[in-house]
Amino acid sequence: MYTARTTDGSTARPGRTLGDALAEGTVLLDGGLSNQLEAQGCDLSDALWSARLLSDEPQQIEAAHTAYARAGAQVLITASYQATFEGFARHGIGRARAAELMSGSVESARRAGAATGRELWVAASVGPYGAMLADGSEYRGRYGLTVRELVRFHRPRAEKLAAAGPDVLALETVPDMDEAEALLRVVQELGVPVWLSYSVAGDRTRAGQPLAEAFGLVAGIDQVVAVGVNCCDPADADRAVEVAAAATGKPVVVYPNSGEEWDADGRGWNGRGTFEPDRVRDWQRAGARLVGGCCRVGPSDIAALASRLTMPEA
Repeated sequence: MYTARTTDGSTARPGRTLGDALAEGTVLLDGGLSNQLEAQGCDLSDALWSARLLSDEPQQIEAAHTAYARAGAQVLITASYQATFEGFARHGIGRARAAELMSGSVESARRAGAATGRELWVAASVGPYGAMLADGSEYRGRYGLTVRELVRFHRPRAEKLAAAGPDVLALETVPDMDEAEALLRVVQELGVPVWLSYSVAGDRTRAGQPLAEAFGLVAGIDQVVAVGVNCCDPADADRAVEVAAAATGKPVVVYPNSGEEWDADGRGWNGRGTFEPDRVRDWQRAGARLVGGCCRVGPSDIAALASRLTMPEA
């Protein structure tokens, strides 16, 4: 069993595993890291997105985590979504330094969590192949790669992130079943707890596969502590929670975006926000146990979710 450690070598793991906590009740995730970093004045205009700040302004990453921890988040997701050896190499960052930055993403979240004095888990983000391409293809999938090729891409950084000692790996914003299969092969070699969350449109993955079939990939894989959706329209998340619960019997993870639409060409958000914290009650009734927000969902929204979770049901 691996053990998380702080930079001075001392252990820094919560008293319970995340899986145990989910068996006992609902756990609150954080919100979108990028929007909080932008609110702090950070420039995220290059292809590395928030991962660039792991090198250039790591204090901003920790400050963003701290904002969500103060809002009541119980799980902090690291800034490693777009952190890949290939992406860093294009910016002149070698493998050794890239590995340090990936480990540092876990340490930043761990420090922010420790400062709260509360039980708080760290999830190391493992984003899809399309996030490395930085062209919006994580919202389409079907990259033209085989499952074996995707395994080769994901394995090195998943290994590095797992070695940094997070409480769980977040296999997130996955657009299709081929990539989900590849990620699950990789993590079964590592033996660390994970959650798997798809990006969806309507009742299908972004690549068009039926959700029940996509969620079914985790059947019988004990290290998957939750399965569900993220970075999708809140309305699509509502139905997906029910499908995930019925298809797997596992706790469901759900953290949609604000409801605005991402423009990959213009690298900006369009439309109006439709994220409503009151939805959390319906998610819970449908089987959700790990809830929060993704892009454009900020600390105030997470605080609103926290208040709903502590209120007795009418």
